[in-house]
Amino acid sequence: MRIQDTIKLSTRMFKTNPARTWLTILGMGVGTAAVVMLVGFGFGLQGILLEQIILGETLLSLNVSNPSSRAVVLDRENVQKLSQLENVKDMAAMASLPALVTFEGLTGNMFLQGADPPFFRYTGTALEKGELFKDGEEEHDRDKVILSAAALKLFGIEDPGQIIGKPVRFRVFVENPDNKKVDEVAIDKDFMVKGVSKENAAITATILLSEFSSHFSVPSYERAQVRVTAADFLTLVQDKIIELGFTVTALSKTVDQANKIFSGVQGVLAAFGGIALIVSAIGMFNTMTVTLLERTNEIGVMRTIGASPTDIRVLFLSESMVVGTLGGLVGIGIGVSVGIVLNLLVNILATQFGGVSITLFRYPLWFLLFISGFSGVVGFMTGVFPARKASKLNPLDAIRYK
Repeated sequence: MRIQDTIKLSTRMFKTNPARTWLTILGMGVGTAAVVMLVGFGFGLQGILLEQIILGETLLSLNVSNPSSRAVVLDRENVQKLSQLENVKDMAAMASLPALVTFEGLTGNMFLQGADPPFFRYTGTALEKGELFKDGEEEHDRDKVILSAAALKLFGIEDPGQIIGKPVRFRVFVENPDNKKVDEVAIDKDFMVKGVSKENAAITATILLSEFSSHFSVPSYERAQVRVTAADFLTLVQDKIIELGFTVTALSKTVDQANKIFSGVQGVLAAFGGIALIVSAIGMFNTMTVTLLERTNEIGVMRTIGASPTDIRVLFLSESMVVGTLGGLVGIGIGVSVGIVLNLLVNILATQFGGVSITLFRYPLWFLLFISGFSGVVGFMTGVFPARKASKLNPLDAIRYK
């Protein structure tokens, strides 16, 4: 049988039984849409969790902190030692002290931090408004400060743009090394707010480490970010730092663990969606079986005039694959459309209640292509039994069938 004849015969059901054919496709589409929406929801949750993470140098950095025992501390000597480890490209330390911040007559408690520009890159700090410190602009930024989003709540500020360029002052609590008493030291200068980070968990203000050190003695640092030359050396450098007694965490390991967890979540969601797809496939199998009974006489005629069992089998399989593939495309259209609408509604509600926009449903292109191909495979599988049975019909018995 010629290819064009096979295509013509396998698509004629749209003319002979259009209602039943489109209902079968729609049923397959509903099952596929369930899979698309549930797995898309899993991708959305994964994206919401990871979208705050800035890739690149962030994933090549190790977060080094002092152990709880304080057996070793991140003083200048140890920081220099860490920077000289093999496969370490750079490092940035951060010092921190409790402080009082004053803005337009209002005063609140926070932590004043000192850090150099690379520290923000290595920690993946994301901006809400303004700018971060940049390499080469240290002299220009000596009187600038970066506030966390949580710090704005001290002053009841909702729009970060309202505080950009405004002056703030600090009084810092410093421990006297001689008598161990805590003294309040005022920094006699204003710091202009250069930027506001998206940090909502900690109330902090960050100035340049050189400016911080010019006002206070820094016996030890709070933590340091070690930038490794390549991802292959992360574990090796981490082990060396742990041997020195420090606590080390790697954002890349956290991301890997999160991806593994969400892979399991997506698998569970896909299983629930698969139940609807199985029900749709059963309906499609039933349609193909009815089609076999309706065409038994026709199959006998085709066999009599020279069609082989293989031709009959290919004809039925082609028809089932066409229905399955179209059902998949319809399901993708339904699932993606509903997801887009729900994303829009969620963002409208979030904006009205003062939240941030999120993408609750995500549909990677590779996933949609996979679903499209998988739908064709499901269609093929539902047509295997009817096709096999049709190819084994006796031509004479088929002609006499009524």
